[in-house]
Amino acid sequence: MRTFALAAALALALWSAACTTPDYGRPLPPGAPALIALKHDEKRPDFGEGFKHRDELALALDRSIEWFKKESSKQHFPMEQITHERAQASVIRFRELLFEARDAGDFTRRVNNEFQVYKSAGWNAKGGGVLFTGYCTPIFDGSRTPDDTFRYPLYALPPDLAKAKDGEILGRRAADGSVAGPYPTRREIEASALLEGKGLELVYLKDPLDAFIAHVNGSAFIKTPGGEELKFGYSGKNGREYSSLGKELIRAKELKSKDMSLQGIRTWGRNNPEKLAEYMARNDSYVFFLEIDGNPRGSLNVEVQGERTIATDKALFPRGGLVFVETKTKGADQTFKQFLLDQDTGGAIRTAGRADLYLGVGPDAEQRAGHVMSEGQMYYLFLRPDEVPHAAP
Repeated sequence: MRTFALAAALALALWSAACTTPDYGRPLPPGAPALIALKHDEKRPDFGEGFKHRDELALALDRSIEWFKKESSKQHFPMEQITHERAQASVIRFRELLFEARDAGDFTRRVNNEFQVYKSAGWNAKGGGVLFTGYCTPIFDGSRTPDDTFRYPLYALPPDLAKAKDGEILGRRAADGSVAGPYPTRREIEASALLEGKGLELVYLKDPLDAFIAHVNGSAFIKTPGGEELKFGYSGKNGREYSSLGKELIRAKELKSKDMSLQGIRTWGRNNPEKLAEYMARNDSYVFFLEIDGNPRGSLNVEVQGERTIATDKALFPRGGLVFVETKTKGADQTFKQFLLDQDTGGAIRTAGRADLYLGVGPDAEQRAGHVMSEGQMYYLFLRPDEVPHAAP
């Protein structure tokens, strides 16, 4: 069972080097809440978008509803004083309202009457805002067997990677079963050919940067020369810290912030293959994969859905919950105001001031994800306590 999130967002890898003020990576002060209830007279977003796209939103809601039915989901509550009972009832009732309401206006009124709205504490612990980036499932060319064209493998989870029951990476397991120390870094894995020849190779790609991007996103779909489509999702990682390729390139003045994009990195990498290998090796994090059916799964072990799944810090925010996001997608300068479900974990997110938007599969999603770095706000919606069925008085 896959209980971990997709890896850190592609957009974060490409754009996090940009200087931003305020500091969206700032941790919350000890004891500070991650969610702040909106005051009675505080303006709420226009929730009519949910009604207008109720069919696709219902699909994402159904996945959260199914997750809440599992006994294992209860271990993650209460979170931010939200009980499991309240969180579960909230997604169920919201789905009912999508199809009970007469129109978008009626839907918005009923949501506002029945739901309490909270905003993220954001970068300053006072609701100051959130920085959104994007991630996706890229599609690359590849082959199950290596040759002169396809030489860069994606690996399955190695048997000597020790994990705790909750999925925490413990390190590298020795032959006697003990944990001998931390699992090797990306540089150590690649320099020593640690994983080669052990039957762990799942698929081979033709570009080392493609393999790196697959690691960053935590999933990839692969088209083979014979026309087969292979799908790979996140299986685990080596437990080492993630660092941004884009940040390293800008810091070294190899690329300018204004030129930072996926295409910019690809062009630079083709002209500087040895340097590219060195800068990618500076990211200690290394991701392992498994072959999947359907879409990749997030940290709730449910399929992610384009523009309906959000990844956050699960040490701060309640899993499975309904989130309304207000931001812009930077590339097209498009307003982004819609509901998503908190069904994934951002691999490089350790703050209330950051979140990742899953934007789907393929080249268009990859292009959009590489250009999203936008400020905004996210709101969580939970039924008012007196609206929760069987709630204690």
